[in-house]
Amino acid sequence: MLFKIKHILQFVALSGALLAGGCSTAYYAAMEKVGVHKRDILIDRVEEARDAQAVSQQEFKDALDQLSQLINFHGGNLQDRYEALQAQYDDSKKAAEEVTARINKVELVAFDLFDEWEAELSQYQNKKLKADSKKKLLDTKRQFDALVKVMRRAESKMPPVLRVLNDNVLYLKHNLNAKAVGAIQGEFGVLQQDVNNLLAEMNRAIADSNQFIATMNQN
Repeated sequence: MLFKIKHILQFVALSGALLAGGCSTAYYAAMEKVGVHKRDILIDRVEEARDAQAVSQQEFKDALDQLSQLINFHGGNLQDRYEALQAQYDDSKKAAEEVTARINKVELVAFDLFDEWEAELSQYQNKKLKADSKKKLLDTKRQFDALVKVMRRAESKMPPVLRVLNDNVLYLKHNLNAKAVGAIQGEFGVLQQDVNNLLAEMNRAIADSNQFIATMNQN
């Protein structure tokens, strides 16, 4: 979109409407006062969800790389390698949680937008304009539902990967020796495939997000 609303949010956070209970109605009213409507907020939140997925992709890639380096470890300080893997796991977990939070926010504003749009259809006097607006609403809903489905599918791939990563981190923590490193080598191939599947799903979600943003901007 042509502008980002993050700086405007700083103004909104100080507005009396938001301070009075912080409900979504007051939030939207405050945003509209500065020229930002629900569709703008939806586009911005889809962009943020897309960016969060891209960050999460990189974190999972880095975690897999850390595990690969640990498996191929020869000499040096194994404790340092373990700590690097633990830190990368923590970053991956945090990134995954951010993806979920962003998708939740996308759904929230989308539902509010569609509810408002549908309610306002009854205000039309011109049947042709009403029919055209209703068609656009249904088309946008279908595209949005498809987008969220892809986002949620990519999101669902993260917990299994995190569980495997966590198992390996814990195993290394309790068995910091060469035998422990050898024991997790068998897990690496499965984990690598899981991460590759996750990255592929996220690539699709990011591509669909870009398409949805482009369509919304065209409209």
